[in-house]
Amino acid sequence: MAADGARTHDLVLYGATGFVGRLLARYLAGSAPAGLRIALAGRSRDRLEAVRAELPPAGRDWALVEADSGDAASLRALAESTRVLVTTVGPYARYGLPVVEACARAGTHYADLTGEVLFVRDAIDRCDAVAAGTGARIVHACGYDSIPSDLSTFLLAGRAAADGAGGLRDVRLVATARGGFSGGTIDSMRAQVEALQADPALRRVVGDPFALSPDRAAEPGTPQPRDAGLPARTPDGRWTAPFVMAPFNSRIVRRSNALQGWAYGRGLAYGEVMGAGRGPLGAVTAGAITAGLVATVSAMSLAPTRALLDRVLPAPGTGPGEAAREKGWFRMVVDATAEDGRRYRATAAGPGDPGYAATAVMLGETALALAVDGDRLPDRAGSLTPATALGEVLVERLRAAGHTYEVSAV
Repeated sequence: MAADGARTHDLVLYGATGFVGRLLARYLAGSAPAGLRIALAGRSRDRLEAVRAELPPAGRDWALVEADSGDAASLRALAESTRVLVTTVGPYARYGLPVVEACARAGTHYADLTGEVLFVRDAIDRCDAVAAGTGARIVHACGYDSIPSDLSTFLLAGRAAADGAGGLRDVRLVATARGGFSGGTIDSMRAQVEALQADPALRRVVGDPFALSPDRAAEPGTPQPRDAGLPARTPDGRWTAPFVMAPFNSRIVRRSNALQGWAYGRGLAYGEVMGAGRGPLGAVTAGAITAGLVATVSAMSLAPTRALLDRVLPAPGTGPGEAAREKGWFRMVVDATAEDGRRYRATAAGPGDPGYAATAVMLGETALALAVDGDRLPDRAGSLTPATALGEVLVERLRAAGHTYEVSAV
């Protein structure tokens, strides 16, 4: 493990030449405090120089580091050179484990954007104990997957506990958003489908609602997941549909609960759906969303139809233009019932395309919190979640960056 005094950087962005990497570099150039030693890392120095040249003035003197996920020596040197490494290089199951391992061994704090259950499970099994020993905070899921879900539940549980209402019994998130579908997300879905086809036994992991628990045997014997598989109608008349991110987000929330000694409640039933509107149009929209999701997953499961999808879906490393990103937004309304019957509502919202512009803010503030706010963060190390690694500090940072995180009794 490298001593902090031997590290030449405070924060390294690995994958800076990718689409989200470039957005993150631009965000950091406008938001990082003066004097923070930031570097851009990737496989090609020429491409890194091109990215750096397009940054605001604060980023044009940043160091450049060549590193490749297939070169263990370069990753070790990269991890040992910095206090914090943030990576946008995915699919993480394909490229991410060597990066996590290098950071865990070096005692380097790490953050990523993964939405891949199998990758996070592997990273936990391989790196949790090592990182706990070196003091590294390994923080997965630091974008739209899964910060709004994780922090909203964290805030709801804190409010219920402060009111003496006990733990949370039933929590349901309804997501609405405007934005494009990420090529990186699609590539991650494709990689997971391919992994399941190569090893069908992994279906048990993907299908387990407590797949990311630090102690699976200690979880409730009869899980009560709340992820919906069909269109449904809420008591107040809103139509909902399955939410593509729910299977991953819900497992991150359950891991946060378990890592904190089930502080949210031993009987927590948590789930997420997508809001589709009201009335006949809402019903039609919910049905269309459900059918589209089923069709996409089914098509990805077969090589011929997967090849056809590759021609029409966004490619990895691509994304919408600036005008489209600025028109986007996200809003998540999370209703919770506490153990004593009191009800609470959290709202997480923000401007910008959720998978790109808003995600750059979330990952950027995560990286800055790890680099700048160490003495204010929870005293934890190992394989963590946004809520358990950063908690209130990240909530404060995101509010200051223009995102909404509110909790009220209802």
